[in-house]
Amino acid sequence: MSRKILLSFVLVLVIISSCAAAPRVSREVIPLERNGIKLHLECYSVSKDADPLLFAHGVGFASHEFDVNVKDYSLARYFAKKGFNVYLLDIAGFGRSQEVKDGFMPDSDYAAEDIAAAARVILERSGRKSLDVLGWSWGTVTSGRFAAKYPELVHKLVLYAPIVAGLGEIEVKDAFSHYTWNDAAYEFQKNKKGHINYKITEAAVVNAYTSNCWRYDKEAVPNGGKRDLLVSPDKRLIPTDKLTMPVLIIAGSKDNYVSQALCEEAFNTLQNKASRMEIIKGGSHIMMIEKPYYKTFRSKVLDFLRAE
Repeated sequence: MSRKILLSFVLVLVIISSCAAAPRVSREVIPLERNGIKLHLECYSVSKDADPLLFAHGVGFASHEFDVNVKDYSLARYFAKKGFNVYLLDIAGFGRSQEVKDGFMPDSDYAAEDIAAAARVILERSGRKSLDVLGWSWGTVTSGRFAAKYPELVHKLVLYAPIVAGLGEIEVKDAFSHYTWNDAAYEFQKNKKGHINYKITEAAVVNAYTSNCWRYDKEAVPNGGKRDLLVSPDKRLIPTDKLTMPVLIIAGSKDNYVSQALCEEAFNTLQNKASRMEIIKGGSHIMMIEKPYYKTFRSKVLDFLRAE
């Protein structure tokens, strides 16, 4: 056998071995209905016998934001490969969940009950007594209220980009928002010319993220949560003083919606001494898919969830 053929054979064996070693993430849609509305609940898993982790999405778009499936950017697939059964839930009226007639109905408290319904189904499936929860943006308000009301269901809580207080008093008159491409791309960090900075967020990631917004989100997004957020900055939105489980508060230093001072204030009200706070320098509201920051972000979340 020639040296060239031998090297080619070895390379093929290495590729086959590498592919065999890579865990395969499966996806399963879980039937769920609450208040007469069918909710989209999907599980990403490698092993059925894994700890459950539920993600709560923001107010603009649905849970597909956690599965930007470009390279290794998908947060859902990352945690599935790290030994969790990851569940993505679309609140009523969002994404692949059933539409609602009144866009103001699925407000923060309503969404917290959707999360509770999903949590009970997940725990019944898993045989666990409690689960971990990660809320992002508005999802910190909804998951925070859920965790405060049903602490027995929550093992650990991650508040990513927490909206601790109102973002400013702005009257929301329309029950639904109608977004454009610019709205979907609004959160990406810009360069000095005002264009998306592709050194921070790769072009393929931007394209996948915005494409998913058109693929999964409907023409109109409910505004109940948005109305909850656009209130006086004096109004606290997350009942952090009632959270008894370990909580991770994590945010980027360049997040336009998050105040480090408010994060510190919220952290100081937490009840559990195992709680943590992390501010990632340079990260924005969507640092979970930003090239310089996404690995740091997820490693800090994983370390928190795995800590005894």
